[in-house]
Amino acid sequence: MQLTDLLMNEGLAQHGGPKTVTSTFSWPLYDDTEVEAVAAVVRSGAWGNPDCAGLVAQFEQEFAAYCGSKYAVSCVNGSVSLRLALIACGVKPGDEVIVPPYTFIATASTVVEANCVPVFVDIDPDTYNLDPRAIEAAITERTRAIIPVHFGGQACDMDAILDIARRHNLRVIEDAAHAHGAEYKGKKLGTWGNVGSFSFQSSKNLTAGEGGIVVTDDDELYALMNSLRNVGRIEGGQWYDHYNPGCNYRITQMQAVLLSAQLQRLEEQTLRRDENGRYLNELLTPIDGITPLTRGHGETLHCYHLYIFKYDKSHFNGLPKNEFVERLAAEGVPCFRGYPHPLYRQPLFQQKNFMCYALPESVDYSQVLCPVAERACAEEAVWILQHAMLGTRQDMEAFAEAIRKVQRLS
Repeated sequence: MQLTDLLMNEGLAQHGGPKTVTSTFSWPLYDDTEVEAVAAVVRSGAWGNPDCAGLVAQFEQEFAAYCGSKYAVSCVNGSVSLRLALIACGVKPGDEVIVPPYTFIATASTVVEANCVPVFVDIDPDTYNLDPRAIEAAITERTRAIIPVHFGGQACDMDAILDIARRHNLRVIEDAAHAHGAEYKGKKLGTWGNVGSFSFQSSKNLTAGEGGIVVTDDDELYALMNSLRNVGRIEGGQWYDHYNPGCNYRITQMQAVLLSAQLQRLEEQTLRRDENGRYLNELLTPIDGITPLTRGHGETLHCYHLYIFKYDKSHFNGLPKNEFVERLAAEGVPCFRGYPHPLYRQPLFQQKNFMCYALPESVDYSQVLCPVAERACAEEAVWILQHAMLGTRQDMEAFAEAIRKVQRLS
């Protein structure tokens, strides 16, 4: 009996057949380095960070150096880091901020928190990042900033975005929550715009369970973000004097040492994800109905927080995307269907649940339509999760075989 016949007789794992992928993929990865670092902080009794100094400042310096930035300011999470960046960049109530509809809610909800108006602009079908042509068309006299999201670790077209920003005098805040270690034209993501914002939430490529950070080369932006995360205090000022309307957004010493230890692993992990992503592209491209998001748009190092491919059910006997993902997951591939709908369809925006925030009454998201994002959510986008991209070449081959198996047996 031929190998193909044997595979056909195996049956889908979802229906009791053997799994195609037998590896397990753990996250986070750690050893005694992290355990002993945290234990040392616990024994010291100095758990907090009232002065934004010590181990926290040490990690901030390490992360800034890794990114190639002058400054880094840590905070409690990646949502707050975006909010700090927006406020520091000087947006005022009613200002418009351009954001993509294919991203986590915080990219847009922090704009609302800053009393500004999120303007949703469609994504490029090849990368699922903001389409620069759509950005240009969406700019009005009220536009003040652009938040490009390096979604899944894929670099946005920063040359085009920065050119638009320069011509229209706009601030650029990079949402690099997925992009630790990734590069555009040899330079780290997060360092191209006025500010770069990162998350250290538990799923992220660099994690302490929670946390966030902003990086910048701008002295004034640094000073203001540093103040805002520390209850409005300023460097050199008295501890009980508060100059800006900030809150306590500080991280702890335990988070700092975890992040310092994890940072030592990041470059090697990023290189491995990039290599596996390139190989998986080679394996999946020949499969009818499977199209990896394209490279060659300026990214020189892709960190694959998500490996995303486009699915065409017409090559899988009409199998709906959600059922395809269920079958693929049953085969042992750590995968997810992605967002079920674009951000502007969230109840927050459809019902205008803006509470005390100063969005004009004229703002109406019920008529917003971004066709590429709609298609990605409903029909196309399938995600393989970042920890799976730390596997072996044999694991990548197994992922591809799992897709072929689902296709054969659909």
